[in-house]
Amino acid sequence: MPITLRSLTTLCVFLFLHCAPVHALETSRPDSLKSDIPEKFTPKLDAFDYVKRVEMVPMRDGVKLNTVILIPKGANKVPIILNRTPYNATSKFAKNSPALTSVAPQFMDTVAQARYILVSQDIRGKYKSEGNYVMTRPQVGPLNDSGLDHATDAYDTIDWLVKNLPESNGRVAMMGGSYEGFTSLMATLNPHPALKVSIPFAPMVDGWIGDDWFHNGAFRQTGTLEYIYGQEASRSGDYEWWTGKRDQFEEYSSVWSASDMAKRKGIESLGFWKALASHPSYDSYWSDQALDKFFATQPIKVPMMIVAGLFDQEDSYGGPALFRALSKRSDAAGKLHLILGPWNHGGGRRAGGAIGPIQFDGDTAVWFRNQVMQPFLDHFLVDGPKPNLSPALVYQTGTNKWQQFDTWPQGCNEGCAFKTKSLYLGPQGTLSFATPKPVTGEAMSDSYPSDPAKPVPFIPRPIVTTQGENRWDEWLMIDQRFVDGRPDVLTYVTEPLTQAVTVSGEPKGRLFASTTGTDADWVVKLIDVWPDENPVRPVMGGYQLMVAADILRGRYRTDFAKPNPLEPNKVLEFNVRLPHVNHVFKPGHKIMVQIQSSWFPLYDRNPQTYVQNIMFAQPADYRKQTHTIHHSVAAPSAIDLPIVLKP
Repeated sequence: MPITLRSLTTLCVFLFLHCAPVHALETSRPDSLKSDIPEKFTPKLDAFDYVKRVEMVPMRDGVKLNTVILIPKGANKVPIILNRTPYNATSKFAKNSPALTSVAPQFMDTVAQARYILVSQDIRGKYKSEGNYVMTRPQVGPLNDSGLDHATDAYDTIDWLVKNLPESNGRVAMMGGSYEGFTSLMATLNPHPALKVSIPFAPMVDGWIGDDWFHNGAFRQTGTLEYIYGQEASRSGDYEWWTGKRDQFEEYSSVWSASDMAKRKGIESLGFWKALASHPSYDSYWSDQALDKFFATQPIKVPMMIVAGLFDQEDSYGGPALFRALSKRSDAAGKLHLILGPWNHGGGRRAGGAIGPIQFDGDTAVWFRNQVMQPFLDHFLVDGPKPNLSPALVYQTGTNKWQQFDTWPQGCNEGCAFKTKSLYLGPQGTLSFATPKPVTGEAMSDSYPSDPAKPVPFIPRPIVTTQGENRWDEWLMIDQRFVDGRPDVLTYVTEPLTQAVTVSGEPKGRLFASTTGTDADWVVKLIDVWPDENPVRPVMGGYQLMVAADILRGRYRTDFAKPNPLEPNKVLEFNVRLPHVNHVFKPGHKIMVQIQSSWFPLYDRNPQTYVQNIMFAQPADYRKQTHTIHHSVAAPSAIDLPIVLKP
């Protein structure tokens, strides 16, 4: 018979009632199965050789800071190592191991072996700590009227630790690198009596002159923008920098100014970006929080070992600048030491055997922590022997050996002489210690185009930041042949050396230059060129190793605080300070100097037409210009080298 709508409906109801799962027809009821997870679980930690405590330590204003404490089992009257971090104190001891030496981060390896108490604390406003976060919160003073800074928080933390850890001997040391080096340094300002020593690794000291944010006025956009995003978009670093491109060069080329990128990523709403963008010059915002200047006016109350790297890609300025400022004080004797190792930003805290293809003599960082740092700590924390250590311990690259000096940056002890010698740029790419002389028929200057639309990359493309491919840690050591020969890079080189040239201290580029524009950046690179062939390590044949390099934004030629436009086509003198070196150019090697006017995208592009604030330059402001380096008798461009002369 034909199927009607009524019969079809009846059939569907029948199938649903007789074929649907039983549970679909039953009403919900409480789960009758007991959970496999107990309401409380107590892990068996008998095999662990330490006890972990997590405390919310109160500060003087009532804010509590998350503090992770590892106490060796059986500890009795042992010192405390305190690390104050914006990078998640819990993750410092994240490895789940029964051995304290396995849980401790690498920079704490020797203190873990010594069975000291290890402490890491989230700074105010980060991760599990309460309070308000301010990037590198300035010391109490003109920039901070809150009465609270890292000195007060360190004081309150140390006070709590020595009163609440009966296993301790009441002595504390602070350690940490970069931002943590900054907090370790700040703790020595009006310190707690229990703070006996501080070891700041690669401390952030002056963010405008030569540490993280600027170098001599040029904004370090790569790294800085990503860092602000990770630090300030949330308390716990919940937001990860995003990009739709593999090549960072291409990503940054898609915008003109740093503010364009900040707007694209949403960074323009973050507090520290607003500070950077509104203070592009070295005004009181920067000078009032420059710690080398500030600490030079304060008594040295806590013995300090400043640890820095000769190839630090982030904070090359801070450590040596701080030592130079403090070493001038009459109370520095016996309280102040500088360690300059062959390390990148994290090298002294981790492994120190090589950077990229450049190898050193053994693991220099492990040697330092065992043979220098730990005896230094033992002396002040457990009354160990006084180390036989000069004020400055500096690694000499080229010969791969450690040297002790009574002073720095003039690294020369008894039995040698020290002299600044000028290495002059010359015609046809020559480089010589001989003073320039008029040469008939030879051009006494070299010009090159500088196009903001086609900037010089700071490492070979693609510039990748993906984990596993990132070359950030080694970029200062990358073979500079990747730009040698570009029309917008000038290269000057000596003949092969017949005798060693030892450079120890702070080189300076002294350029006599002109431009068709009204602003320009000047990048100066001091390079060690290896012989064409190396039978032992073929990869080093002809290698161009950048020994020191830095940048100067031309508008700050005469005054970092007061920028001025450059007069087009007028020859002006520009002095470019380079990072500290202790290097031997060996016989058979050559010395090279490269000059260029962009280092992209590490530094933002200079529009080369003067604008009040480059952070907000408009596309029409960016113009191709011609720059000229002069090397005549009247305008002798050179690089001034601190030379050690043998007696």
